[in-house]
Amino acid sequence: MATLCDFRDQSGEALDEGIALFFPGPASYTGEDVLELHCHGGQIVGELVLEAVLKHGARLAEPGEFSRRAFLNDKLDLSQAEAVADLIDSQTRQAAVAAQRSLQGEFSSRVLSLNTALTELRAFVEAAMDFPEEEIDFLSDAALMQQLQSLEESFTALERAVHQGVLLRDGAQIVIAGLPNAGKSSLLNALAGEDLAIVTSTPGTTRDLVRAELSLDGLPVRIVDTAGLRDNAEEIEAEGMRRAREQLALADHALLVVDGSDAPETAATQLVKELPPQLAYTVACNKQDVTGLPAGSMTGQAKWVSISAHTGAGLDALRERLTKQLGFESPGEGSIIARQRHLDALRCAREHFEAGRNQLQQHRAGELLAEELLQAQNSLAEITGEFGSDDLLGEIFSRFCIGK
Repeated sequence: MATLCDFRDQSGEALDEGIALFFPGPASYTGEDVLELHCHGGQIVGELVLEAVLKHGARLAEPGEFSRRAFLNDKLDLSQAEAVADLIDSQTRQAAVAAQRSLQGEFSSRVLSLNTALTELRAFVEAAMDFPEEEIDFLSDAALMQQLQSLEESFTALERAVHQGVLLRDGAQIVIAGLPNAGKSSLLNALAGEDLAIVTSTPGTTRDLVRAELSLDGLPVRIVDTAGLRDNAEEIEAEGMRRAREQLALADHALLVVDGSDAPETAATQLVKELPPQLAYTVACNKQDVTGLPAGSMTGQAKWVSISAHTGAGLDALRERLTKQLGFESPGEGSIIARQRHLDALRCAREHFEAGRNQLQQHRAGELLAEELLQAQNSLAEITGEFGSDDLLGEIFSRFCIGK
């Protein structure tokens, strides 16, 4: 119900005229009685109204308190509450759409569906143990084997979707590295679509880190341009190189830029030695407009892409390779937003499921399968908040915006 009224302080003095909106519980966002006061714009008016409200006994909300109350009052499950913050913090349109789907319960529904399938399997196994006179053979029962296979496929599909959701939410960090004057800064500018880094013909122009945030087919990406890596650098450039190596240690992927007109294979070999072990990389063979090589993926060089940062040739192929190497697929109609804790809980649930299946198949231990299935369900319940600790809730909601 909306009411036009005067807002007055404790002495009765009018502060503003505005709208009071009352939402009676349990139909409100939090499930409680909620009153919203809509005053005129301007910092002073808002502060005066807030000061008067606080003097009447209210207190300021803690970060995430409204969403936490909604969760505690069963208006939202935990993954939906987290989606509220993820929607606000979305860096790309695709991430916002995926967060909205999770807020509407699509992610929760998929977790619930998997949990229901685990419950049905547990019921079958425990019934067989409770009624041994039925002489159910766990290993030869076709229905049981089919359920196990179906659950394996469900875990795989949901884990893939959650992994994509984590990438949509958190994005990835790509670090550009290369020898001086290979075109690193030019490539950063070309990918970002604006002149973020200074470009000159003088080697060693980039001394400090230059960062850009952009979208690669919907994937939020933080790209870091670094100082050229070479021997005999002077003091300031050496510090830039130290920072470059520091960023490479934190990267999800390295983009190595080599001058295609000046011994690119030798340069690439030198750069790969600078990388941390196991860090995936892509070699961007620059200056295609000079070398005349076909733009795009290079035959016989699986990790190489021929590009021209000057003309833009080959950049689409480079973007495609980067998203593929980061394990990202273009968000589809059923994409969701997710967090690393969701992926960890899902993987833990899968480990319990696989352990139980192995116990059944190797040792015919139905009771151990039932116990592992229960543990798998507990792990899944951490995603929606049906099973979790107060410490976990405090950590999650403390990262929300004030008043959300």
